[in-house]
Amino acid sequence: MNVLQEILRAEQRIRPHIYETPLLYSQPLSKLTGGHVLLKLENLQYTGSFKVRGALNALLSLNEEQRLQGVVTASSGNHGCAVAYGMQKLGMQGIIFVPEGASPVKVAAIQSYGARVQTWGTDSVETEQYARSYAETHAMLYIPPYNDLRVIGGQGTIAVEICRQVERVDAAYVAVGGGGLISGLATYLKAVFPHAQVIGCLPENSAVMAKSVEAQRILDIPSLPTLSDGTAGGIEPDAITFPLCQQLVDDYVLVSEAEIRQAMRQHIEQHHMLIEGAAGVALAALLKQPTRFQAKTTVVVLCGANISLETLRSVL
Repeated sequence: MNVLQEILRAEQRIRPHIYETPLLYSQPLSKLTGGHVLLKLENLQYTGSFKVRGALNALLSLNEEQRLQGVVTASSGNHGCAVAYGMQKLGMQGIIFVPEGASPVKVAAIQSYGARVQTWGTDSVETEQYARSYAETHAMLYIPPYNDLRVIGGQGTIAVEICRQVERVDAAYVAVGGGGLISGLATYLKAVFPHAQVIGCLPENSAVMAKSVEAQRILDIPSLPTLSDGTAGGIEPDAITFPLCQQLVDDYVLVSEAEIRQAMRQHIEQHHMLIEGAAGVALAALLKQPTRFQAKTTVVVLCGANISLETLRSVL
């Protein structure tokens, strides 16, 4: 499995179809940390999330016969929206399975691209397993939200952009759910900047990957409700992201719901820009240890902006 090679292929495939999102210098965060803090604005990406990168890379990898079969995926929202966007763009059909309690805003966004949405399971890993089974039974193709080389490769194109946009990166803060984003980003970033520290950021209420890495095996543990719905839930037992996280992530930082809320509120106030809970997790992790990378160049990936008005009100 050559992740770096797939990232380079993905860069060629998806480049005409995505934004190269800005890398914004944050004066308030740089002053607070005593370093040079840059924000990678994936909240401005198509569909409001980085997920469109991995989804498009997977869909564009399919041949014409495969595209005619139709696709199935499972998602708490953002990956489903990204797949729906890609299907619309490529003239494909498919079904998006979401867990019970998925964000209504994200479900509505999926439907806005013309995709069929069905609900199954109470945890994202249950939904993923059912969707995979459904695809096999109905001779359709399954596009995983993270457990797929093509998806990881697409997410890794974020690091390709970062390395074009800045001369040096010493640390990167990245939200972690199933691990697709951080696996791809860390692979490319460390190939260019071997010294760079990659910090995985998770809510205390759903820290499955961090606890699994600590236990040296994928754990089947429940998740509590969290503002970071984009990273919530379990991990598939055979996830290829698990060994990548073991090898490439230098440290994990867990943050409370209060810390996520405060980080989101602070960002909206200081940068006048909307972000969702998963992006707030990465910011909260930086704010929890503000001087850890003093005098260094740090990138915080703001992975999405898909937040409901109801949740936004509760944060504010």
